Amino acid sequence: MRNANKRRILLGLTGASGICYGIRALELMSEVTDIETHLMITPSARRTLELETERSLKDVKQLADVVYSTRDIAAAPASGSFQTDGMLVAPCSIRALSGIANSYSADLLTRSADVTLKERRPLVLMVREAPLHLGHLRLMTDVTEMGATIFPPVPSFYTEPMDLDAVVSQTASRALEQLEIEIPEMKRWRGV
Repeated sequence: MRNANKRRILLGLTGASGICYGIRALELMSEVTDIETHLMITPSARRTLELETERSLKDVKQLADVVYSTRDIAAAPASGSFQTDGMLVAPCSIRALSGIANSYSADLLTRSADVTLKERRPLVLMVREAPLHLGHLRLMTDVTEMGATIFPPVPSFYTEPMDLDAVVSQTASRALEQLEIEIPEMKRWRGV
């Protein structure tokens, strides 16, 4: 049963490089008392977690309120009747982007993103790839036309970050803002 006092946010982690963005978003949301997080981690994301961080899968899962297997296509987020307040995919691999853009619901993550779009809820994709070829750009155009927001993890250097953690925190905070989640510690441009 849904806690009426909490906003329900889906978070998908894919195998693209930059899993730190998704983990930091999960940490930031866990600090906001009115958010209930629902996590999906692809098998490729599990491998990226091993390669790019010192974190265990168990530690990451413990940050979420609910964790689903991406193989469980019958899980609650696969249905539009499961009310959410949006979804963030961070990082979003080109494989996941392609599945979402083509409504190819091969797993729970891509199905949940498809449901998010069809229900006209916010979908934020932190597409992590460079350089981009025309096929990538067309997929991004397609999902944008469907209602998604493409949010590449681009650093905000005006904040004068002192280390990589500051860059990741600022970028994750800005992505969450697209889901109307305000992170008080986020630095904002105040003008000259």
